[in-house]
Amino acid sequence: MGIVLKGFQPELKRLVAVKVLAPQLAVSAAARRRFAREAQATAAILHPNVMPILTVHSTGKLPYLVMPYVQCESLQQRIDRTGPLELVDILRIGMQTANGLAAAHAQGLVHRDVKPANILLEIGVERVMLTDFGLARAIDDASITRTGIIAGTPQYMSPEQARGEPVDSRSDLFSLGSVLYTLATGRPPFRAESTYAILRRLTDESPHPLREIAPQYPAWLGVLIHKLLEKQPSDRWTSSTEVAQLLEQCVAHIQQPAVFPLPAACQVAKPKWWRFSAARAGVAVVVALSLAMGMMFLPPLLRKNSRLEPTMATTPAPAPPPSESGGRQPPESPTPPTAPTTEWNHGEESLARLRKDLDSWTRDAQQLWKTPK
Repeated sequence: MGIVLKGFQPELKRLVAVKVLAPQLAVSAAARRRFAREAQATAAILHPNVMPILTVHSTGKLPYLVMPYVQCESLQQRIDRTGPLELVDILRIGMQTANGLAAAHAQGLVHRDVKPANILLEIGVERVMLTDFGLARAIDDASITRTGIIAGTPQYMSPEQARGEPVDSRSDLFSLGSVLYTLATGRPPFRAESTYAILRRLTDESPHPLREIAPQYPAWLGVLIHKLLEKQPSDRWTSSTEVAQLLEQCVAHIQQPAVFPLPAACQVAKPKWWRFSAARAGVAVVVALSLAMGMMFLPPLLRKNSRLEPTMATTPAPAPPPSESGGRQPPESPTPPTAPTTEWNHGEESLARLRKDLDSWTRDAQQLWKTPK
């Protein structure tokens, strides 16, 4: 609703940015009130991630406000130019935007129009500055809690905002989630041909999982963003301060993963069948190795014992010499059989011990899997 011009302040000899209310809107009392409200809301916030207001001139033919001149581009321009951003850039931009929102929320203000076009990136230092508080309202303002009034950008507003319901600071968190989703995928989470269709999807449908559209990012980024995009405000993160802290911890984890662990709130929950303790996992490994060792030594032992001859060896008796009388002598009793070889006995004993050990390992393994996880 405004036009930003580059100006010069001769008293201080410095460049400034002058935002002038569009001429076609200057005749509208509502547009003038919104313009003045932007100046008042922004002036109440003193934070590096919020564009400050130096002065305002709300009377006259064309109201205007003066801001510091900063060489920057909007986040929307960055997305249009580069497409999806790198992971660390997504986290840093989200962290600074959340810090700016936290400063506004601390003053009791809800921005209500958080979108890439209202987020400026200072060139050279990559500082984020939140701007355009024209739709900002105090949380306890009666006009913001009146139902049926829809204000904001459809692709980035919250479901309760789309329904014209009362909103609070958590509405801005949903918008921030939509911005982060756009940074990762290059497109808003809810798109359609018409405004009405966008609002229907926004209130009734869930966005496509981030991992399906942008699998190059870690799964925990999707956990963080999709929690911001929960339909119910109570299911989102509790505050912009919490979100800023989580994003800061994620940046530290990426830079030094061995020193800074991933925040527990962002970790992907593992299924119950995967939740082993270290002790149980160690026992499982020992049992598996024992079974493998047993199976490795069993075949050679079986082959060795299969070559043993367990039959009883007998020695044939020599033929008796003929008697002098020519008669036959009674046959001598056969030589008693020799005892079975001791090698076969040892083989049987080894097999018995091995079977006993295998039975014991099997019972231990079965007991391990029956133990509640």
